[in-house]
Amino acid sequence: MKLRILALSGILLLAANIQALAAPRADLWPRWEKHDAGSTVVVDHSSWDGFLESYLVTDHPSGIHHLRYGAVTPADRRALTEYLDRLQSVPVSNLNRAEQKAYWINLYNALTVKVVLDHYPVESIRDIDISPGWFNDGPWDAKLVRVEGEKISLNDIEHRILRPIWRDPRVHYAVNCASFGCPNLQPQAFTAGNTEDLLEKGAREYVNHPRGARLEGNRLVLSSIYDWFQEDFGGSEEGVKRHLLRHADPALSRKLAEFVGRISYHYDWSLNE
Repeated sequence: MKLRILALSGILLLAANIQALAAPRADLWPRWEKHDAGSTVVVDHSSWDGFLESYLVTDHPSGIHHLRYGAVTPADRRALTEYLDRLQSVPVSNLNRAEQKAYWINLYNALTVKVVLDHYPVESIRDIDISPGWFNDGPWDAKLVRVEGEKISLNDIEHRILRPIWRDPRVHYAVNCASFGCPNLQPQAFTAGNTEDLLEKGAREYVNHPRGARLEGNRLVLSSIYDWFQEDFGGSEEGVKRHLLRHADPALSRKLAEFVGRISYHYDWSLNE
């Protein structure tokens, strides 16, 4: 009997670990395909700009942007909450596609920061276990906001809206999961006018940083993002390599072109503090 209990416990633990590491597939939520191509409405993201200007450190020697969570004042916490409240009141289905893309990216990033602040201090966002279900890890499946009457989670935004609607792998360089392993949180809000430039900037920063791609002897060490979401990067390791080459600087590009060996993956979930 004890052996059966131990075996069951082991199975449950394994299942929990698998669930925690499993990456959601892009699964379109058709509700959010609606848009107005002729809309000229511009969503105001100036509050998010101000927050980033005050608390995001972009000149750290590591090349990774750090957020000063512990320094955020009560007034700025309230301002962040008010910004998220305003975003939830936006009739997003009536926006044009470019405004929608910027809207969802900013909503994801600002909401992630608020979740961390609400549970701060924590060593990792994965310690914020507010998602429903026994095996769920972190905050990503918790319904945290309501937009146009729909309860929405962080995973909904990333995997049911951004990824399947735009089919742009560079979205992974825009949404930030508050971790050192994640692409940099950009120092300004996304807008319809700057999204393309920020996506390219984020891709270059990440691909050419050791946490994105680095060579160690005959081994290519890549971010686990390229493993978890391989379907977005060409569907194979060769597809990932082609994606990296599009954004690699000349030195890395030469190394990748000559590379023959094995690939391994790594990700650091430590809080980007």
